[in-house]
Formats: sequence, C-alpha cells, structure tokens
Amino acid sequence: MPDTLQYLADTPVLVCAPDGAPLRDEYGATDLIGEGYGLGAAWVAIPESRLADDFFRLRTRVAGDIVQKFANYRLGLAVVGDITRHTDVSPALQDFVRESNRGTQLWFLPDLDALRTRLG
Repeated sequence: MPDTLQYLADTPVLVCAPDGAPLRDEYGATDLIGEGYGLGAAWVAIPESRLADDFFRLRTRVAGDIVQKFANYRLGLAVVGDITRHTDVSPALQDFVRESNRGTQLWFLPDLDALRTRLG
C-alpha cells in the first residue's frame, strides 16, 4: 500500500502507509517532505509503527531533528497510533507529547479520524 494524498477536513494530508520504510532520521524526513510537497500536502500523517524507537527516546534527539526539518519546510507532522508503550516509561516523552499537541506543528493522535477532527 503506497503513501496517498487524502483530504481530511479539506486539508491535503500525505497519509503514510503502515508498511512503508521506517522514518529513522532527518534524511528520511527530507524524503517525506519532498513527497508531501510534490503532492501539495500541508500535513504528513505517519503511523507510529514507522517511527524508529529512537524517535521516542528524546535523549537521542531524533524526534527534535525530524520535527525541526518539518518546521523548516512549514509542513505539519502527525504521529498516528498508540504510543503508550513509549509514554508509559518516559515522563519526559509524556510532557513532549502534551506540549506538542498544544501547538500547531506536531500532533500525536490515536487515528486519522482524530486528525480529521483536529484539522476541522
């Protein structure tokens, strides 16, 4: 199943397939950003299963590097899926998720319906 452009609440979103290549670093982020721009996306929705575990370990700075790359290109990033296995063991990640969800650049959401609602 390929990544596809979908309109969620009239917003063009590149919805990444669950079985695609893992997003491990800012170079992978650049590839997704390019794909999103090529399709006219305003947001990229990536399943949490496609993010390397280092993304959820804040001390690695992987999340920061990836999110900064998306911010530089003014493209929103939504991590979609259940991340409780990561947040349950990391109060710092819990704080990061809470703060991110208050902003307009990075959201952690349970599913695409929640993203649709948030964009609406």
